[in-house]
Amino acid sequence: MPSLWWLSFFFLYISQLSPTIFADVGTAARYSPPYLPTACAANDPTQFPSSNFFGAAGDGIWDNGASCGRQYLVRCISASDPGTCRPENTIQIRIVDYALRTQSQPSAPGTTIVLSETAFSTIANSTAANLINIEFQQV
Repeated sequence: MPSLWWLSFFFLYISQLSPTIFADVGTAARYSPPYLPTACAANDPTQFPSSNFFGAAGDGIWDNGASCGRQYLVRCISASDPGTCRPENTIQIRIVDYALRTQSQPSAPGTTIVLSETAFSTIANSTAANLINIEFQQV
């Protein structure tokens, strides 16, 4: 019976070392100013975080506007051009708009999230293609 106790302890210990992470995979594009008005808070500039890490939700996460104000951890995982991603950079963004209604056109249509220029360039290098594959998780 003592070996069963040690086995249970071992599995409990291992489960604490490697927490389960539930993230989704999608695509991201970028968009440029003007960022106002938005579908979430019209012309209110206080909706934007001071970090300028924000984005517009695509149809997959828009949720009839319920995504307004949601925060996501986002990181680039791949792109068509090797070396595009900065996988060491994970950012936290706030959803402030709906991708289909942004004032400026996204660099690619139909993506999961459209990121502000600042957010996009933090997770992908400046020569990045207009479309990257991302891993994202709601905070």
